[in-house]
Amino acid sequence: MSEKTDTMAVTPPDLFQQCAEVNKVGLLAPFSWVRDGFRDLLRCQFSSIFYGVAFALAGWTIAFFYGSAYWLTLGATGAFMLGGPLLMIGLYALSRQRERGEEPHLLPTLTSWRGNMSNLGLFALVIGVLTLIWARASLVIFAVLYDSGPPTADAFIGELLSFNNVQFVITYMLVGGLFASFIFAVSIIAVPLMFDQGKDAISAMLLSLAVVAKNPLVMIVWAALLVFLIGIGFSTGFLALIYTAPIAGHASWHAYRSLIPRPKN
Repeated sequence: MSEKTDTMAVTPPDLFQQCAEVNKVGLLAPFSWVRDGFRDLLRCQFSSIFYGVAFALAGWTIAFFYGSAYWLTLGATGAFMLGGPLLMIGLYALSRQRERGEEPHLLPTLTSWRGNMSNLGLFALVIGVLTLIWARASLVIFAVLYDSGPPTADAFIGELLSFNNVQFVITYMLVGGLFASFIFAVSIIAVPLMFDQGKDAISAMLLSLAVVAKNPLVMIVWAALLVFLIGIGFSTGFLALIYTAPIAGHASWHAYRSLIPRPKN
């Protein structure tokens, strides 16, 4: 059997053992991941900024096509954020090049997904289905709690800030929070695992859940830092994503390295 097949074929006992071997890290570890991600950005420079520009362009595209339908924009923005790990494979590849002492090169990273395309595709399908369900749930919440149709953007923001419609605010945030938390939990180290070690999608997602189970408070800090970095990008009209998205991507690679033991040769 080939080496690649051996890597991807994970028996249940092996998977249970890998889940048990997930590292437990300190509460401040996410800050060191962001620091290392910033260093990678400085080291890779043009290649990292290339991906940052791609993220900014994606944000501007969302705003252009869905700007007049903000409830769709919210769903598209959520999908954009939660699908980030897939979009950041090239940044993982750049961090791995630097880790190996190689000179960072953009061109090879553009096709990094080809190494485990089937499992990355399966993972994307799962995240896509969950995101579509989330978007549908959001529309149902609007339809049920707003008899006159979806409110204007100003009215919607007013509802969230003033809590005038408490039932809507609680329902919307609870449902969105549940979907976001679950997608985040299965995504934390899944894509780096599939990219770096050739893991299958199911094993990668289960290992991500094991990471959350062993480091729940750390993952809350990590999620807050990611939201902060991407939030800066969104608050500047996506312009700051040129820098904050690469930092988040490189930092995610260092999170993976810190949380998952390297395979024994």
